[in-house]
Amino acid sequence: MRTQRQPVRTLDKLDHKILRLLQQDGRMAMKDLAEQVGLSVTPCIERVKRMERDGVITGYYARVNPAELGAALLVFVEITLDHKSGNMFDQFRREVQKIPEVLECHLVSGDFDYLIKARIGEMADYRKLLGDILLQLPGAVQSKSYVVMEEIKETLTIPVGDETTR
Repeated sequence: MRTQRQPVRTLDKLDHKILRLLQQDGRMAMKDLAEQVGLSVTPCIERVKRMERDGVITGYYARVNPAELGAALLVFVEITLDHKSGNMFDQFRREVQKIPEVLECHLVSGDFDYLIKARIGEMADYRKLLGDILLQLPGAVQSKSYVVMEEIKETLTIPVGDETTR
């Protein structure tokens, strides 16, 4: 059985609806959001501000086309460390956060230690990223890479409320 961190405050159906709508359009005017959830503007704003304060809403982002920014190539890289210790994980974490091409980095269980998601321009950039940057990270001794040929689905939207059951 999987355990989940319980939210600070229980979210109700209106909160869930607000979250679904804001995930679809984070720039939605509060007036429009309030109309769509059936609230007046002030209570709607109060709910959004409470969810921001409680850490339920952590930010708003512009979605950009990577190809238009010269970062059309998506790669995943498994990194294995030579030894595991709290200090080594801390060093690795600090250094990988400095690499702008790295979009995500996850400490995972299994046959390797970290899974990295990176965006780059072309294969020459990939060789530089892997050899000159990633494999120079503290403790990194082995890597295995996956170059994405086609992106099928990529989203930041998290199912909320009644969307989580099928």
